[in-house]
Amino acid sequence: MFRGLLFAAMLGFCLPAKAQTVEELLQQGDQLEKQMKEVDALNKYKEVLKIQSNNLTALTWASLLDSREGDRQEKKEAKSRFFEEAKAYAAQALAVGPNDPDANYAMAVAMGRIALIAGAKDKVAASKDVKQYAELAIKFRPNFGEAWYVLGKWNYEVATLNAFEKGAAKMLFGGLPDGTLANAIADFEKCRQLNPGFILNYYDLAIAYKKNDQIDKAEEILRKVPALRPIHQDDPKFKANCKKLLEDMQ
Repeated sequence: MFRGLLFAAMLGFCLPAKAQTVEELLQQGDQLEKQMKEVDALNKYKEVLKIQSNNLTALTWASLLDSREGDRQEKKEAKSRFFEEAKAYAAQALAVGPNDPDANYAMAVAMGRIALIAGAKDKVAASKDVKQYAELAIKFRPNFGEAWYVLGKWNYEVATLNAFEKGAAKMLFGGLPDGTLANAIADFEKCRQLNPGFILNYYDLAIAYKKNDQIDKAEEILRKVPALRPIHQDDPKFKANCKKLLEDMQ
């Protein structure tokens, strides 16, 4: 009997751990993202994709978290690797769910990140995609605050293109749709209405007001930030940026 028990115990040690289900991994990824452990969350979503390569939730989150992690990198080459991977995941997500608002949003974010580090030609090309996918995300979910933010960012970036970038846009595409500071501000304000806890939006809204010579409005927006609770991993940094911007304006 003792030998039987010993054998059973040894067999237990040899058995592989029970494989986690897709649902369990998705729940863990969601929890880790909420805990601001975004690299760990990204790895969980990648585990899902090893099991189920067409899982729309995992593809979308892998793209978004790659975009965020790329933004944290210091070197352009490292940023580019993350952003291109984010774009690839978003493209897969769109192949699975072309009308999914989150998939379209993920592509808009990835292309926006690519545009911010690209040269004039590639920046203009990526910029067209940012607008397209942000507008599709809004079409499929009109109350999508973060998508309104991306559209606002697009308007701001186009409104502030330098002469060389405007020349590239005209040469390549016959120009870009008009992007104005007024539209950027309206989009950022729409985002604030729909998602008042999205801290990054406050920073870019204040920048747009400042660029539009509405200093009082910029300061008013920035003074709201200290009361906001960090939700995403980079929110403490964004709050610090808002504080510094307000100090520099006074």
